[in-house]
Amino acid sequence: MPSIRASTSRGRRRLKNEINVVPYIDVMLVLLVIFMVTAPMITPGIIDMPTVGQASEVPAAPIEVQVDQDGQLSIRLRDGAAEFHNINKDSLIDEVRLLALNENPVVIAADGKVSYESVMELMDQLRSSGFTRLGFLVNTDE
Repeated sequence: MPSIRASTSRGRRRLKNEINVVPYIDVMLVLLVIFMVTAPMITPGIIDMPTVGQASEVPAAPIEVQVDQDGQLSIRLRDGAAEFHNINKDSLIDEVRLLALNENPVVIAADGKVSYESVMELMDQLRSSGFTRLGFLVNTDE
């Protein structure tokens, strides 16, 4: 009888309490390859920002405040053949108010060597005086 017992115990399969993870790893690697191949093909959301050359025309003639590299201010109404005339920083608001009859926008044309802080002070001075339509004049040459 011992021989029968030995043969029945060999033929019986024991239950495993482990999960075979090899198929899951294979699926994961296939998905990883798919994502790696398709990710560069997906285009991100493209925003079509206007460039300086494509900006719309201003309906009213703007008032141009020019700041040279020494900090000297000049002002003119930017229409036709208007000439710049020099002003000091204290009379800037009065001069702009004289020219701003039709809610004209104010543009600041500063030299590239003028400090950022002085341009922002000028812009803050104009904004605190009630001028909300402010902008910067830039060079469109490339």
